[in-house]
Amino acid sequence: MDDPLSAVDTHVGRHIFDNVIGPKGMLHKKTRILVTHGITFLPQTDKIIVLKDGVISEAGSYKELLDKKGDFAEFLLEHLNEEEEGEDIVTELAKIREELESSLGREEVKRQISRQRSHVSESRSHLSDTSVTSSPQNSAKEGSKEVEKRRGSLEKSKSPTKEVQANGTVKPKEGEKLIEAEKAETGKVKTEVYLHYLRSVGFALSFWTILLYAIYQLFSVGTNVWLSAWSNAYVNENDTATEPVPIPPSERDMFLGVYGALGFGQAISVMIASVLSSLATLKASTILHAYMLTHIFRLPPSFFDTTPLGRIVNRFSKDVDVLDNTFPFIVRSWIACLYGVLATIVVISYTTPIFLVMVLPIAVIYYFMQHFYVATSRQLKRLESITRSPIYSHFGETITGVSVIRAYSKEHRFIKESESKVDTNQICYYPSIVANRWLAVRLESVGNLIVLCASLFAVFGRESLNPGLVGLSISYALNITQTLNWFMRMTSEVETNIVAVERIKEYGETPQEAQWEIPDKKPPKEWPDEGKVEFIDYEVRYREGLEVVLKGINCSINGGEKVGIVGRTGAGKSSLTLGLFRIIEPAKGTIKIDGLDITRMGLHSLRSRLTIIPQDPVLFSGTLRMNLDPFKQHTDEDIWRALELAHLKTFALTLSAGLQHEVSEGGENLSVGQRQLVCLARALLRKTKVLILDEATAAVDLETDDLIQATIRKEFSDCTVITIAHRLNTIMDSTRVMVLDKGQIIEFDSPSVLLANKSSIFYGMAKDANLVQ
Repeated sequence: MDDPLSAVDTHVGRHIFDNVIGPKGMLHKKTRILVTHGITFLPQTDKIIVLKDGVISEAGSYKELLDKKGDFAEFLLEHLNEEEEGEDIVTELAKIREELESSLGREEVKRQISRQRSHVSESRSHLSDTSVTSSPQNSAKEGSKEVEKRRGSLEKSKSPTKEVQANGTVKPKEGEKLIEAEKAETGKVKTEVYLHYLRSVGFALSFWTILLYAIYQLFSVGTNVWLSAWSNAYVNENDTATEPVPIPPSERDMFLGVYGALGFGQAISVMIASVLSSLATLKASTILHAYMLTHIFRLPPSFFDTTPLGRIVNRFSKDVDVLDNTFPFIVRSWIACLYGVLATIVVISYTTPIFLVMVLPIAVIYYFMQHFYVATSRQLKRLESITRSPIYSHFGETITGVSVIRAYSKEHRFIKESESKVDTNQICYYPSIVANRWLAVRLESVGNLIVLCASLFAVFGRESLNPGLVGLSISYALNITQTLNWFMRMTSEVETNIVAVERIKEYGETPQEAQWEIPDKKPPKEWPDEGKVEFIDYEVRYREGLEVVLKGINCSINGGEKVGIVGRTGAGKSSLTLGLFRIIEPAKGTIKIDGLDITRMGLHSLRSRLTIIPQDPVLFSGTLRMNLDPFKQHTDEDIWRALELAHLKTFALTLSAGLQHEVSEGGENLSVGQRQLVCLARALLRKTKVLILDEATAAVDLETDDLIQATIRKEFSDCTVITIAHRLNTIMDSTRVMVLDKGQIIEFDSPSVLLANKSSIFYGMAKDANLVQ
């Protein structure tokens, strides 16, 4: 178990340990490997392994390690100096001290603690001039004491958690779904979808492409008609001759020259038409991909809360692939077949006008077949697209949790689930193949009917018909079966595959966040210059239909204040930070920063002036420098200084590429603590007037934690710092502490005032955290 208690407050952590993990918990019959810094849990373990510099320095039971007087005993001593600072030690810590005294001797324990005090006193004196006093009731001395007190609070483990998600998963009302069903249109594809695609192509490019295909078809028909005329000329020369008479060379050269010119024009026109159509469809695909991507980036969190990742991947993979590879071929084939069918009908009708009588009935038959087939094929395509999304989602979830699946030997179960989802997808895909075969049989039959009619009319009118044109007519009629067959299929494929555009358009029309920029509402360049934050009747919900998670928040945080926000898990702490960045919009009320209403300005203007060090550090694939300074606004000297202040310079110097060191996706080649320090360095570079810390030091060891806190106090001494904390010792030296419960402010005062009131919630939380008796 890798720090399983870090996402909960201390009271819940103790309850979980006692009832689940501990010797009398539900898992007492299982082997439990627990990674933790929580020293209050250590006496209840069977064996302790102490790691130092990547190797096991000691291993044994709690008592055995104390008797060794080695690294483990030193580790405990390092975090037992609170008593000398006048802080009461609760039962667990008192027992640990007694055991240390019995093992090492009372004088040795006192000597070691005294040495720890003197070491910290040096750093405290260095910070005394820059630390901000907590409140009128808290002296600078008390503020320094609180810096030291943080060393003794180890009951919380250090792995980062996604508290935003925990808060976001608000229990829905009865009947509401956490994951919304994927939307599927029914019936005919709307004309607006076709126009949307044409607008992406460009009407001018579409016009020239269609015109060039028409010119190509005219050259193609002209070539065949000219060949027919050439053959007729040969027949006419030999009508009265007893022996074959060749066409005169001049006439032959004329026929050959015109035929060659027509063929050359046909080649040039089809080449240009193909190039233009490729460019047009490529342009449309690029624009539609950018259109969907841009809109996805601007969608609110509520969309991602209710939409599985597999659906989004499906749109960006399969639907975009259809636009890239499948749809261009279909469009080109459809245009060519359309002109081919029209040319065939014109040639046959010109040769045998009586054929026009058959055009209408055949057209009606084709229309009904096509209408019946497309309605079925289109809906099958939609169903196939929808049933493909769960395959992507399940695959992604399996890859993410593959270590857990293997640990529990559940590979077979997940393979079966994957096969089941693929089967469901194929159930929707196979009928489309069957429908295609159904259409092919009927199209072949109608095509043969056209050949029959053309041949019969030619025989019946043989006395008055030109032999060359009759041959041309029959040859076109023989080809019409294949051409019509292909045209019908392409017509169906166009409407079937335009569903990809329909699905992309749907994501593009999903309600987005507020405007990115509002030119006439831009705040002053130096805003915020004071850092005063006001919540006025502020209420917020994560999405429509859910209860508000913050209710009637009214408070004012003065510029330069250091405010800690605490509360039980799910109290609404992180919702405040989401509101400050307008990740979620207020249902009521507003927030003002330095007197400006943040709901009236563009999101970029707001978010670029605030800084957050998140609980779950976010890094991107790229260089270390890019992750620290993505907009290239700072020099290398500034970046190295930020790394030094974040205690990452030593690590960065060991990298062969230095600032150009490649960071893998999500920062996987860095430890969680190093990722957190990179986020701290990024914040130090920005250094805005308002800084939000969301359990920012959860993943680092306690010594580094103290150093980071000292850096924040020094570098952000004149800034407003809002700290969300599970571990109360991180906010004990705050100017004021806000206690949230069920989305409301229950207490808001200086730590000393709240601790003086033993009936306060904050006092109860401090007691659970082993900070007071």
